Amino acid sequence: MGLLRPGKGRSLILAVLATILVCTVYLYWTPTTASSTVSVVPSTAFEVPLIERQKDFWKAFHPILQRHDPDCPYPQKLEDAGAIHFDPNSDRPLPDITTMNEEDQKKMEQAHADFIQSIKAAGKTLEPAHTPGKKGLVSTAGAKYLPVFVSTLRMLRRAGSTLPVEVYMKDTDEYEKHICNEVLPTLDARCLVLGDVVGQDMIAHYQLKIFAVLFSSFEEIPEDLLSSEPFTSTGLVLWPDFWASSVSPLYYEISRQEVPPVAARQSSETGVFLVSKKTHFLPLMLAAYYNYYGPTHYFRLLTQGGPGEGDKETFLAAAAALGAPFYTVSERVQAIGHQLPDKLSGSAMAQADPREDHALTSQGKWRIKDPAVGPAPHIFFIHANYPKFNPGDNIFGLSWETAPTVNTDGSDSRAWTAPPETIQRFGYDIEKSYWEEIKWVTCNYENFFKSWKQKAGLCEKVKDYWKNVFAEPHADDPKFTQGGLTYGRRCLFMGIRRPFTP
Repeated sequence: MGLLRPGKGRSLILAVLATILVCTVYLYWTPTTASSTVSVVPSTAFEVPLIERQKDFWKAFHPILQRHDPDCPYPQKLEDAGAIHFDPNSDRPLPDITTMNEEDQKKMEQAHADFIQSIKAAGKTLEPAHTPGKKGLVSTAGAKYLPVFVSTLRMLRRAGSTLPVEVYMKDTDEYEKHICNEVLPTLDARCLVLGDVVGQDMIAHYQLKIFAVLFSSFEEIPEDLLSSEPFTSTGLVLWPDFWASSVSPLYYEISRQEVPPVAARQSSETGVFLVSKKTHFLPLMLAAYYNYYGPTHYFRLLTQGGPGEGDKETFLAAAAALGAPFYTVSERVQAIGHQLPDKLSGSAMAQADPREDHALTSQGKWRIKDPAVGPAPHIFFIHANYPKFNPGDNIFGLSWETAPTVNTDGSDSRAWTAPPETIQRFGYDIEKSYWEEIKWVTCNYENFFKSWKQKAGLCEKVKDYWKNVFAEPHADDPKFTQGGLTYGRRCLFMGIRRPFTP
């Protein structure tokens, strides 16, 4: 999916907004008590008018995007890269399975260079929309993702986070009056409509993330990690996917960069990232350029048909192309789910604390090459990617390939029980806490979400599941390390895609 641009003559089907916030649980070090009545002091940060600043930025930025159209046929694929697992000791070359003729490549290279020159020369005509010094969390959500967003937001507040939240929706059709006007303000969050800024039918699917970040009122996104290394020295922190990079060598020619070794970095999983717009405003605009022309030109160049093709590689690529600093977490992402007789049925991804990862790598210790050099960093995020935990969207039963809530005998089951050594690193029962919030949201707002209007008995279904799985302890419940990590959820995009299975 892409941006609909005048004169392109393409009819793109607009996808339902995927959510930034709804998929990533983060863990803090301080215990907190469970509560279904979260006390949050309303913020006055959202009283500052934002829409005019957003429109002024778009009025200046949109013509630059259009003026530097690659204006050439799409890159052609010879085949797809497929799912290649990352090997830090590999010396194989990047897959070279995308082709362009020399004239078209030169056009694309010149357009890329001219775009960078334009945004650098624009100066104050490209005034950012954010408020200097303001910190917060940004999400996109709509339709079936909105209930998951609200449960996620309650997890965030349950953790003690008081940062304001902005949730962006594609257009007014996605805006739900009761949720936006009555529910979210009590959690210091507000809805904003991207269509009010860029016009209707302009933004679709993966491109939503970058424009939500650019148009947000926040300068730094998100919170606790912003005062720690590696963010303080780089301004951009990204987490890895399971896979090796499959960027086309053509991209590096077009962006006038040296081709890095395939072992230099893993592919990105941008369900979560940290960014400072103060230091990385230019890279974010270049990432927007890659997304604007992503469906036609850049997504293919940056992934070549590898898993999760979309916006996932655009953030790192843009920073590298501009020589901006960034830190990529080296610790492998861990698949979590439940164990079947022959494999792990993965439904989520456990991602490491970047501070602990940086503490090792800054000493030249790389656990990805030798796990014996230091202890595994604690898990900081859980990316619940397949499926989303939406009671109104077939989370129960066998509708999903991973069937996360069903035992092999057909009874109700926890979703996250394996591998035990990874689950143990949670420190406490995060899954039970998350379902507590899902239950509260479902039973209090069952009749308000648009996507649940035709769904009957959701509250009772969730309560039955809770009773069977969490109300009483079971002999096979996961074991957790001591220390009582607390939890929350946080805001940066996760798309639905096929889960990793070892």
